[in-house]
Amino acid sequence: MNTVIAIDGPAGSGKSTVARLLAERLGLSFLDTGAMYRAVTALAIRRGIDVTDEDALTSLASTVDITTTPRVIINDLDVTEEIRTSEINSTVSMVAAVAGVREAMVRRQREFAERQPRGTVVEGRDIGTVVFPQATLKVFLTAELAVRETRRAGEGSDSIASRDLLDSSRASSPLRIDADAIELDTTHLTVEQVVGEISAWLKAH
Repeated sequence: MNTVIAIDGPAGSGKSTVARLLAERLGLSFLDTGAMYRAVTALAIRRGIDVTDEDALTSLASTVDITTTPRVIINDLDVTEEIRTSEINSTVSMVAAVAGVREAMVRRQREFAERQPRGTVVEGRDIGTVVFPQATLKVFLTAELAVRETRRAGEGSDSIASRDLLDSSRASSPLRIDADAIELDTTHLTVEQVVGEISAWLKAH
């Protein structure tokens, strides 16, 4: 398997920012899996699909084309800004909990990593546990809720706490710390410090 650095954690723990900078520093590709689920959610809403209709959501996720860098594009629609709205924030965890949706996204995530000759940094909520259980390095980022709320300005602690509960309690690929993952509390750390810690772990791995 190509080099894969798996970075998991709850909303606002710093996954995307850290993973993006780490990939840049190491010369690796970057994959934001959360953006993939958000893009599917955005398209489902645009098409008037009931987010409780698992069959319709699975069918949609299985047939769309998605890219997440440099912009988030789904079926030629640029949803980069749209996926960060409060509507998507409050809905994405329900869509991501659908087993068929996750299966479709996991397949795409693995295919993406296989195409990256130098390796990739992948962030999400089930990367080290489900998507890449044999990842080169697994990191689980955490942070206090108040700090995560500040980082996700405008979303609110209730929304974040609700997503935490949905993500950790879903039947398909719940958010949890893999036994092989290194846990890092980012509450009092800068992005540079977190990237430095992970880079040091990778060298020592």
